[in-house]
Amino acid sequence: MSYLTPAEFVTKMVDSGASKIAMSTRDTLIRAFMAGAILALAAAFAITITVQTGEPLIGAILFPVGFVMLYLMGFDLLTGVFMLTPLALLDRRPGVTFKGILRNWGWVFLGNLGGALTVAFMIAFILTYGFSIGPGEIGGKIASIGKARTLGYAEYGLAGWVTIFMRGMLCNWMVSMGVVGAMVSSSVSGKAIAMWMPIMLFFYMGFEHSIVNMFLFPSALIMGGDFSVWDYMWWNEIPTVLGNLAGGLAFTGLTLYTTHVRTGPKREMADAPSQNRAQKNAATKNDTAPMDIKARV
Repeated sequence: MSYLTPAEFVTKMVDSGASKIAMSTRDTLIRAFMAGAILALAAAFAITITVQTGEPLIGAILFPVGFVMLYLMGFDLLTGVFMLTPLALLDRRPGVTFKGILRNWGWVFLGNLGGALTVAFMIAFILTYGFSIGPGEIGGKIASIGKARTLGYAEYGLAGWVTIFMRGMLCNWMVSMGVVGAMVSSSVSGKAIAMWMPIMLFFYMGFEHSIVNMFLFPSALIMGGDFSVWDYMWWNEIPTVLGNLAGGLAFTGLTLYTTHVRTGPKREMADAPSQNRAQKNAATKNDTAPMDIKARV
């Protein structure tokens, strides 16, 4: 069968987390760079569709093509390793340390950022013909998104910052479900379908994804977005990264691991006491039978 049981694919999650920690720095950076670049291109694709059709749902339906491509190629997003690598530590895999996890997160972050920035520059260059004309409708849409999702949150102060954090949590709950989706099937079609559903949901709902934002906000700044780098970092990227970490680990990684690997003790069935009493009564009856026979004799 192409579908794996939860116990099987959760074991694969732990194996994957351990392998990512053991990966060389070179391979970690290459895979993270490509993941950031492909996801950034998918975001540009979805925004282009939304602008041209006027229907955000169509963009959300098609955005997951980038996510499916990058995970079928074995590339890594920060949101995925946030969820996978701590499980290897929790499972006490040999050689896995907290320092190793932080090292992996750091290199994946840099690789994702490099890939997203590369595509951000290329898209901005294309839309402006080498920065010789205005960014047009698509570039203007990207710039408006950047302003709305930085200064728009800043208007609400602490409540805005916490809102971004919670949107980041909800985002990586869904994105990490997509990462797990790549492991629930041994067929390409099964993997694609399982990944598609949660990614479409997060994108349409406007949840905050740290890697998508690494593309959106720098490209918005390049094309004249009316906000600063500090606005982007404090009023989006930092709370988004923290929310992504908390959401992916709490809602997906730990829940699946604790209930399918570190399962709780089985409880007795409701009718077990009555069955035990019946067995004890039968045993007592058998033990007393010879005594009754002797008494009659």
